[in-house]
Order: sequence, then C-alpha cells, then structure tokens
Amino acid sequence: MRDSNSQIGASHLPSLLALRCFEAAARAESFTSAAKELHLTHGAISRAVRLLEEDLGVTLFERRNRRVFLTDQGQKLFQGVSEGLGVIRRVTQELRKAAQTSPLVVSCEPTLLMRWLIPRWPEFRKQYPEHDVHLVAGGGPFKFESGIDLAIRRNDFKWPEALNVTYLFAEKTGPVCRPDKVNTFFDTSGEVPVLRPGAPRLQSRTRPTAWQEWLSVSGHVPLEGYGGPDQFFEHFYFSLQAALAGLGVAIAPCKMVQDDLEAGLLVAPLGFSEDGTSYHLLAPQEAAPGSAHFFLQEWLKSLAADKT
Repeated sequence: MRDSNSQIGASHLPSLLALRCFEAAARAESFTSAAKELHLTHGAISRAVRLLEEDLGVTLFERRNRRVFLTDQGQKLFQGVSEGLGVIRRVTQELRKAAQTSPLVVSCEPTLLMRWLIPRWPEFRKQYPEHDVHLVAGGGPFKFESGIDLAIRRNDFKWPEALNVTYLFAEKTGPVCRPDKVNTFFDTSGEVPVLRPGAPRLQSRTRPTAWQEWLSVSGHVPLEGYGGPDQFFEHFYFSLQAALAGLGVAIAPCKMVQDDLEAGLLVAPLGFSEDGTSYHLLAPQEAAPGSAHFFLQEWLKSLAADKT
C-alpha cells in the first residue's frame, strides 16, 4: 500500500507548459517546429519533454536521425493531451465570444432610413458613444432570427402579438413639389390650390395606391381630369427624388420630406393628412433599463415627437 505522499505524487498534474511543448512536438514530429510555433528555443522544448518523461516515468519519443517519433506511451499521452487542449480551446473561444459586446442591429424601412433616420444618426452617436448600434435597410415582414435585433416598421402588415411594440409617429402624407413648380402644377387662384390636369403625378411601384389613399383621407375633392399622366418609379425614394428634380408632384410622407421642407427644397401646397397607419419600434422583448435598446427607444420617441 502506498503512503499518502505517494498518492499525492501519483495524482498531480504535469506542467501545462511541458504538456504544450510535448503536444506541439508530437504533432509536428519535430522539436524545431515546436520551438518555432511556441516561440521557444529548441533546447527549451527538449528540456520540457525530458522533464515530462522523468515525471511520468516513461519514454515518450524515440530519437532517430535528428527526428523524433512517438512511442506507444507517447501516442497515448498525445491523444489525451490533444483532446484536453481541444476542449480548453473551445471553451475559451466561447467565453471570449460571449464577453464581446455584439452590436445592436436595427432594421428600418429603406426610405425612412435614408431620408429621416440617417441624417439624425450623428446625434444619437454623440449622445450614446458607448453603444454600438448598426442600421440596416429592410421593409415589411421580418424575423428576428435573421440577424436583426429591432425593427422600425409601418403597420401596413400584421405582426405577431407577442412583440414588444413602441409607437413612434402617425403617417401623414400629402402632395409635394419644388417651390418654383407650384404655379406650373397647381391652380392657386382659388382658396385651395388644385392640381392642374396636365401636372405629372409621380408614382412608386412600392406604393402604387399612394394618390388614391391620400385622396380618400384628405377630403380633397378632385376635379375631372385631376392631374396628368402618372410617371412610375421602381422605389419610393426615386419618386421623391423626381419631385426634387422638378419632374412632377409626388405623394410624400411628412417625415421623409421634413428636411427638404425646412430647407425650402420642397413645398406641400395642400398640407399633410394622416392616412391611418403609423410607425413603430418592434422588439422581441421589453428594453432592459440602461441597454442600447432602451436608449435608442427613448431617443426615437423624442425624435418622433417633433410635430413637423
């Protein structure tokens, strides 16, 4: 029967550095290659392996013609050490990955993103420089599993009831054109301007019913031959750019042309009317106080409160 000191000696773990030196040398079958990999000298690798052999009481390598080959005992140890180091690598990688702060990815409808949110984004970054938030363009239905954390959407489609929903602002739309084109496109002789029969109506294939929807909510009574031929553009953003270029009159959401109105680049002769839809910040769960989600939510609510 062994005494307690012998039991302790038999159960202690070898030096981790020695095991690393052994594993590298065994994998490459070369002390020189192991030394380069671990940034040690050839002599340091040789000493570490020798001390490991003395500790274990076995020969781990056969040395022949300046090369080393694993013995049966060395092969057994190599298998165990490789598996152990593999587990350590995987666990440490997982811990490092978990410790890294992942950016908060926010999906926003493209035109709103381009014309309203991005121009104001420097202010958010100035107020909350410690939070990493990425903006991506996306519209309509979505899945949080697809790599986004939050979404800004208009409620023109049905979303799951379980979502956390933060109201931002009501959608208001109206006809807009360049200031120098008002008299060309509108008859302003009466109390209320009227779109001239020949005025081009700018349309978007992504909102093909924008004019009809605005007429239905604005209370404006169109005259026969109201407006001229429709000009269609592939995306809503392009129809707004066409209005800025003086090509015609576009139905625009107020928020998306807010900066152009303030800069005097566009005017809205008939104002804006709520169309019954609204924009919301959607999340899978409630924002935790102090989180990037929380600060973004509060900032968006403050931004959306602008009555322009």
